[in-house]
Amino acid sequence: MSQAPTALRNALNGISGILVTPFDNEDKLAPARLAPIVDRAVNAGVHVLVTNGNTSEFYGLTTQEAEQMVHAAAEQVGGRVPLVAGVGRSLHDARALARASRAAGASALMVHQPPDPFVAPRGVVEYVKRIAEAGDGLPLVLYLRDDGIGFDAIEALCAIPGVVGVKWASPTPLRLAEMIERTRERDLAWVGGLAEHWAPPFYAVGSRGFTSGLINVLPERSVAIHAALEAGDYPQAMTLIRGMAEFEALRALERNGTNVTVVKRALQLLGDDCGAVRAPGAWPLSPEADETLRRLLNQWGLI
Repeated sequence: MSQAPTALRNALNGISGILVTPFDNEDKLAPARLAPIVDRAVNAGVHVLVTNGNTSEFYGLTTQEAEQMVHAAAEQVGGRVPLVAGVGRSLHDARALARASRAAGASALMVHQPPDPFVAPRGVVEYVKRIAEAGDGLPLVLYLRDDGIGFDAIEALCAIPGVVGVKWASPTPLRLAEMIERTRERDLAWVGGLAEHWAPPFYAVGSRGFTSGLINVLPERSVAIHAALEAGDYPQAMTLIRGMAEFEALRALERNGTNVTVVKRALQLLGDDCGAVRAPGAWPLSPEADETLRRLLNQWGLI
């Protein structure tokens, strides 16, 4: 049976805050700019921080940059909360990044699901096994964005030694419920991987905790939503989620191409400039979206 260390298991039932990757005006890494964002999230009560996730523009980074960011994030977090490090891309890159994350002091690895168009379900299982070997005992969290690989493959992934949790990022709560039931004896952490607005239906079928990009800007809102869900107060959770609906709608523009753009532009307006979003993400925001974002941040009392 795969057992997560108690502290990590409990933390995964909370908020997994996905950190942005800061760039300077010349599109080079500027890790020091992340420090106030990390401090704000930790002080607000965010349970886990994640570097090299999708809000981190993982696929826009070189492997060397991803290694640099996991070291920087580990130093800035300083052990105050667990740090989960994303790994992925080619098998050799993923294994190298797993070793670098372990050396940096990460608490666990988050394995991105391969986006290759020719992914075989059994190939994904082998991919994760090889990454687990490179992690040399570091716990693994699976990041599942496509449940089309099938229940049997997902169950095989969950059985890999070292896997302690799954971030379910597919809008299929009933399939999530089936997987929770099929793997119940493994005591895995099942985390809602589609942020705050999908957390209530995922909670309803047995998931706990959720991922969040909002924590870079307004971590207090995410913490309040989590508290309401943990208390079973769904009306309060939905009220808080509706209050951020326009923000999330902005992030969904241009086929979700503004997902990170909105977060980074908000940080600029807050005085925590983390630079532009790299192509193929959208940058800058359209004038209309920028005006809406300014109004929202003003309503929230942030600017």
